Amino acid sequence: MGINQVDPIVFVIQKVRALENLQSLSKHEQLVQGVLDAIDEGGLRMNAALPSVNTMISELGYARETIVKAYKELMERGVIASKNRKGYFVISGNIRQQQKIALLMYAFDTFQETLYNNLKAHIDRDVQIDLYFHHNNPDVFEAIFNRIVGHYGLYIVAPIATKRIQELLTTIPPFKLLVIDRQLSLGNDYSYITQEFRTSSYQMFQKLTAKLAVYDEIIFFFRKNTAEPPEILQSFRKFLKETGLKGTVKKQYESGSIERNKVYFTIHNPELYAILKDVMDKKWKLGKDLAVLAHNDDVVKEIIAGGITTFSADFAEMGRLAADYVRTREKIQRVVPTELYIRKSL
Repeated sequence: MGINQVDPIVFVIQKVRALENLQSLSKHEQLVQGVLDAIDEGGLRMNAALPSVNTMISELGYARETIVKAYKELMERGVIASKNRKGYFVISGNIRQQQKIALLMYAFDTFQETLYNNLKAHIDRDVQIDLYFHHNNPDVFEAIFNRIVGHYGLYIVAPIATKRIQELLTTIPPFKLLVIDRQLSLGNDYSYITQEFRTSSYQMFQKLTAKLAVYDEIIFFFRKNTAEPPEILQSFRKFLKETGLKGTVKKQYESGSIERNKVYFTIHNPELYAILKDVMDKKWKLGKDLAVLAHNDDVVKEIIAGGITTFSADFAEMGRLAADYVRTREKIQRVVPTELYIRKSL
């Protein structure tokens, strides 16, 4: 049955009940958010009547004081009004008058900072952005989610690909959620601005074949069970198999272990800096004695050591597209292309 066929009062009750399992929300907050979600999703339109206080008591079992308090807050926000002896009615579909955004990211690395700065620069100054970091830890993600859900008009989330997190995110109406950075299938109604790793990484390795073939070996430092995308590792192994180039995967870089005539590839910025320090200490020349390749471009990599060759999605563009969504709320499903930036290090 479509939204237009559902009785508005039944629809509001459904939206409130959908929030009852969220322990982070009080009953009062569940009522307020349920009404707002019903308006968001078109089930409660201008001039539509809300359930009476007695109906709410009968259907939900909430205390009269709780329901009255929730309706009073909605009136103070200018969303509903009380008409003498006729109940409560919707008087505004604009529920975003004071917009607050929750931005939940992996960590505040330089490229994530680029995304954040471009998002902030392209939205209205009165829009508040609260930053949270889950560090690719599902337990941390869920704890943050339960603490913030229901308190923001929009959630911009870099997800972790687990079934539980998928379930949590689909409790947010599509209008209020934008998935960024990593893809997670939530259904066709949800918006995303993400990057792709498997095909794009393989294409980048292919483009670099001639440069990589100059060296004796390619060493890729990759940490399992981290935020580092496993698709890049899979593409690397496929590339080695198809080209016959020699390559090795190691868990991490050990200080002082660099050797001449090898390519060192890392996703992890602190690891990159440790490699570059050892190159400097040995007074070797990047792009001649050895080579370095990195993932995720940023302004530091443009400058440091004469420039580091990288392949990366455009995080500035990701931030600008996210800002467009904040302003318009028009559905977007965009994969930001990966680009190759060839510099002195390779």
